[in-house]
Amino acid sequence: MNHADAFRRCLIELDVVGVCDLWFHVCPHLPQPKNNEEVLVTIHYARTTAQTVPLKLRCYSHAWLTERGLPSGLPDWWRPKAARLYPHQVTAVGVSVKALSEANAPLARAIEKAMSDAVQECYADGVTDPDIVKSRMDAARQRV
Repeated sequence: MNHADAFRRCLIELDVVGVCDLWFHVCPHLPQPKNNEEVLVTIHYARTTAQTVPLKLRCYSHAWLTERGLPSGLPDWWRPKAARLYPHQVTAVGVSVKALSEANAPLARAIEKAMSDAVQECYADGVTDPDIVKSRMDAARQRV
């Protein structure tokens, strides 16, 4: 097997150890990866640019990179397909409080702030279950 085939196999299989061994064998005079995470990021980026890697794997690597805020080499015309294959979830919470009169406006703002703070605390703690978030919002509303 030649080096190009070995690198391609490592890209397709996400073989971190294999890439490190090949890189050291082929280019010992060039800087070597510092850790496995650096190798994994490099592999995913290489997969997005390699035309010999199947499109589904390229799209997966694009999604993996973008969800971590890293650049992707996937061409612009493939990005909509990648978004359909590997969609990302966006969560949101709405907070609304009605003030019946101008005199109640400060109380409504205080309730809204307490409910918003409860949501932010939930998300900061990693709690995204809608039932738990809603119950904490209601508890904050009752406290105020």
